[in-house]
Amino acid sequence: MPNNSDNQQDSESRGQRQATSRRGFASMDPERQRQIASRGGKAAHASGNAHQFNATEAREAGRKGGLAGRRNSNSSQDS
Repeated sequence: MPNNSDNQQDSESRGQRQATSRRGFASMDPERQRQIASRGGKAAHASGNAHQFNATEAREAGRKGGLAGRRNSNSSQDS
């Protein structure tokens, strides 16, 4: 029966292999990611589940994004 230090080393080496593995969406080629995401978006729109911004929502999202990009410690804009 292995001791605890052997078990710790085994789990550490397994963790390293998982961190460097080529599995999952993030490790895919960017073009392949776009293809999969595009299919998902088209399916969501076709089924009526996709959110579509109206002009008011889009304006608010743009305003919030602009404020986040200009944030600094000297000014406080709460609107």
